[in-house]
Amino acid sequence: MTDTSPVTYELREGVAHIRMDDGKANVMSERMLHALHGAFERARGDRAVVLLSGRERMFSGGYELELFSRGPEAIVRTLRAGGELVERMAGFPYPVVVACTGHAVAQGAFTLLAADERIGAAGAFKIGLNEVAIGLTIPHYGVELARMRLSPAWFNHSTITGAFYDPEAALTAGFLDAVCEPAAVLDRARAAAERLTKLDMPAHAGTKLRVRGPALAKIREGIEQELKLS
Repeated sequence: MTDTSPVTYELREGVAHIRMDDGKANVMSERMLHALHGAFERARGDRAVVLLSGRERMFSGGYELELFSRGPEAIVRTLRAGGELVERMAGFPYPVVVACTGHAVAQGAFTLLAADERIGAAGAFKIGLNEVAIGLTIPHYGVELARMRLSPAWFNHSTITGAFYDPEAALTAGFLDAVCEPAAVLDRARAAAERLTKLDMPAHAGTKLRVRGPALAKIREGIEQELKLS
């Protein structure tokens, strides 16, 4: 990654640490998404377990709202890149761990749902899918991802009401797998990633595709039907 990239990449002991930091809300802009796709492709080449983190108090604020005033081509291009990112993560042949360092909103929360293990920071942070509260219909790829990862009652509540949850409620709903003090989030997530390097990777990849295959097919179908590039 270059110095101007919102994403950095560090490979150590079989773990690729991909860190998002745009200096603000880690919005899922085209620039951010392009950098994330490149980082995941690099991790695939390195055959590495991925540790994805945000900046202090902010994992990701989701798509930048200005996107929706830029015209249909920019909207479709960006949403497609976002859908393909979560598809890539959910089907990644190596384990993916997220250190949720703070708020995770909309596409930021979908990014959580696409990971294999999610460690969240305790505190006054908002995690959720607020699309319906800001006048947006959740893309099909997001609906299928949420259906796959959230507990059934929480799937309905989180998608239809646009509610935000604190980290403890997000743990119950299925956005997170564990919550700890903010100062410990990265260390705990790295420990999880290092533990996962001991897996048999072909077995991990094959099992992941068996478990998630139907959902991944629906995610891909939704991307192709709803987010066609002209």
